[in-house]
Amino acid sequence: MAVAARTDLAFQQCIAPACGATFSIDEVLTSCPSCGNLLDVTYDWDRLPAPSSFEVFERKWMRRSDPLALSGVWRFHELLPFAPRESVVTIGEGQTLLSVSDGVGRYVGMNAGQLHLQYEGLNPSGSFKDNGMSAAFSHARMIGATRAACASTGNTSASLAVYCAVTRLMRGIIFIGSGKISYGKLSQALDYGALTIQITGDFDDAMARVKEVASKMGIYLVNSVNPFRLEGQKTIMFRVLESLGWEVPDWIVVPGGNLGNSSSFGKAFAELRHLGLIDRIPRLAVINAAGANTLHELFHNRGLRWNGGHTDLAPVCHYYDELDRDGKRADTLASAIEINRPVNLNKCLRALEVCDGVVREVSEQEILDAKAQVGAGGLGCEPASAASVAGARKLVNEGVIGRDDRVVCILTGHQLKDPNATVAYHTTDQKLFNEVLGSRGVSRASYANRAVSVGNRFDEIVQAIDLYS
Repeated sequence: MAVAARTDLAFQQCIAPACGATFSIDEVLTSCPSCGNLLDVTYDWDRLPAPSSFEVFERKWMRRSDPLALSGVWRFHELLPFAPRESVVTIGEGQTLLSVSDGVGRYVGMNAGQLHLQYEGLNPSGSFKDNGMSAAFSHARMIGATRAACASTGNTSASLAVYCAVTRLMRGIIFIGSGKISYGKLSQALDYGALTIQITGDFDDAMARVKEVASKMGIYLVNSVNPFRLEGQKTIMFRVLESLGWEVPDWIVVPGGNLGNSSSFGKAFAELRHLGLIDRIPRLAVINAAGANTLHELFHNRGLRWNGGHTDLAPVCHYYDELDRDGKRADTLASAIEINRPVNLNKCLRALEVCDGVVREVSEQEILDAKAQVGAGGLGCEPASAASVAGARKLVNEGVIGRDDRVVCILTGHQLKDPNATVAYHTTDQKLFNEVLGSRGVSRASYANRAVSVGNRFDEIVQAIDLYS
């Protein structure tokens, strides 16, 4: 359908080229009312005072008393200018770390100095979600929302709850599936005072229900189907570039769950290239867990592509029908990406096209071994995070990623988000290993750091230290 151009500097726009409908940023929408597709937050860059170089962001480091300059999201306000300064909600998110890890690099198969880990576990709630939640709360504040809701496998709920608790702006309502959330994450939501509603079913069931409830009750939905969430998550890539001296890496490797990160990364690089701030775009690798591999199945095995926005959705419908017919639920230790119906599928397909991307799946064994290697390098991460490292290793072994390529793996969440798998992997208790990991097809702990049991005697302790250190 033909739609008249908007005069707004920032607006919401349907991502489907055949529709392209536009809507004010004052509206609360999670899909296009005209065609049902996803929405972008779009900017009239020709009329906005967009930065001509990255120096404007570097200068902000000197303004540490300015909350917007301190935030690793709003330091890049000029690149997500939908919110006026007075509406911005920040609790200091985005103080994250990009580090070279040669130990993990050797495991992956990379040459020295080439593998980088972007550690989002340093955010206030312990995961990357705070980047997007800061942006979503800013939009919610703009439109006067009083309640916010989400469906969650854990990290989104923790982030929503901490922003509600710290800002006192809204009441948080969380939908979780039965038995589908780690205690490390659930404890945050409970401790921060959010209303937690557990329903029968998995994340996909919780997602369907929260969308219905939010729509009918006028509650602000903060899942990544909310386009403002993804505006905040773009800034992860801005910080990566900042840490690399504004040089574009060869690869970004990211876990794939609801596909919000991969979608936002593609949008970030497309906008930076449009503005002339970068002259090339890195390749993107999205890594599924084998037990929640919808993107891999559709993209790698069934040929699903963005095709410039003219996506043939028949493979998606057929596959979802198969899931329903067979009663197949997502099932992986990487609980943060335990999702069968990713809400940002179409945006991720677009990002894969923009970034000449690839998709892979990795097993539970590969995830936990990679996680142990990340931990041994000093950056503990949750299992879902380690999917990026396991995926990079697979792509190096396939020859898709070169050993001298500059690679950035995104570590999405802190180690203590999901400690059960960590303890079971390193345990000397075979029963615990079998209960937690063996039932998931994990047969070994190749890189376990097991405790050494000795008697309460000085000589035995000394002997153990001499033997194992």
